[in-house]
Amino acid sequence: MTRRRAQLGAARRRLEVRAAALRSRLILRVFLPLRSGRTARLRYAAVLDGHTVNLHAELPGSARLPDSAHLVLGNGRQRHESPARVYEGPDGRLLMDAVVLLGAEVGGAPVGAGRRPLRLRLSHGRRTRQLPLLLVELPVPYEGPTKPMTASGVTGQRHRIGRSVTGNARVVTSDARPGAEVVKVHITHAGVAVDFRVLGARIGEPRAEFLASGRRLQQPVTVGEDGITRVEVPLESMAPRRNRPEHWDVVVSDASGSGLRLGRRLHDVRNPLRVFAMRTTVIAPPGHPPLLVQPRYTPAGNLRITCTPMPEIG
Repeated sequence: MTRRRAQLGAARRRLEVRAAALRSRLILRVFLPLRSGRTARLRYAAVLDGHTVNLHAELPGSARLPDSAHLVLGNGRQRHESPARVYEGPDGRLLMDAVVLLGAEVGGAPVGAGRRPLRLRLSHGRRTRQLPLLLVELPVPYEGPTKPMTASGVTGQRHRIGRSVTGNARVVTSDARPGAEVVKVHITHAGVAVDFRVLGARIGEPRAEFLASGRRLQQPVTVGEDGITRVEVPLESMAPRRNRPEHWDVVVSDASGSGLRLGRRLHDVRNPLRVFAMRTTVIAPPGHPPLLVQPRYTPAGNLRITCTPMPEIG
């Protein structure tokens, strides 16, 4: 079943790539020539840090330098405007730079799930002109130690630059995926405490479990007024029963038993194990030999706490 699902996923991704290439050819050969005098063509469009839209466009030859310019996101009552900069480039063509922040929680445009068109409004005295923003090529992910933020680190909402059938640029927003995002890990000689927040899901009567091979420790949680939840576990309960390391994962669940694994996923690094490394601590729980306690993140971003018994000296 897993192999079949992987094959279907790969086939779907191939179809999406072909459809995107076909749409780009259609825009270049049909819509771009027809609309070149009535649209601003985007040269750069990306969502940075998960919630900041950055745009750079070339205006049509029929445009002239405006008294003021604004980027318009959405329609009707859900419309949001932010200032845009229009200026003359080295070759005499008019260019536009604009930035719009998404999410009321970060002081930006209040947005929910859906598609919102992007337009440029130019003002000349009392007269105004609106230009659609034509996106010929979709943004291409870059290589390197970091990657594009696929979700806001504050809200968990996912934003991307999309386009309509005719090539008009728009912001596509999706709700946060259900997840338990680690805020901070505390290690003391008494135990381990993990602060986290739940995004994209409602968990009634939450509880947390620390899971290792053949072992399960259920712990109560405390929900703070700021939405941060804390779970604590004594290290003496996590001491290995055998002379080998034990790896603990942490899951938060409700009374129904459906759970979310704690981890860090709202970031832009490709190697969370290396970038979010935490120091190893030597601790001696009461009644147990000393332990090496190493919290870390797996390549998938899951929090894992490894407890290793110290070798005896003598």
